[in-house]
Amino acid sequence: QVQLVESGGGLVQAGGSLRLSCAASGSAVRINAMGWYRQAPGKQREFVAGTRSSGSTNYASSVKGRFTISRDNAKNTVYLQMNSLKPEDTAVYYCNGGPTAFLPADYWGQGTQVTVSS
Repeated sequence: QVQLVESGGGLVQAGGSLRLSCAASGSAVRINAMGWYRQAPGKQREFVAGTRSSGSTNYASSVKGRFTISRDNAKNTVYLQMNSLKPEDTAVYYCNGGPTAFLPADYWGQGTQVTVSS
């Protein structure tokens, strides 16, 4: 079993920045794809950004150019640097990862709240 633990959420003003972290632990399973999803109140969960152990990345169009995903394979940790935040980025952000090359993968974190005030 793999556990994903997120950190780094909070309250920020529009135009500000936050960095989310997600650490995977608890199993010998090799993590390949890792990424972030978000869910705003009353909306479906949506893909934000993803990365593979090869280093390839992809982004939702709504965050491209503002968010950057990165990872430290040695630490099984993925990061999401969020810049130029907008009120519409307000959501619970979930880490997702697993041994496959595609998202959504098998394991989810508990979620971390990001609130952007106008």
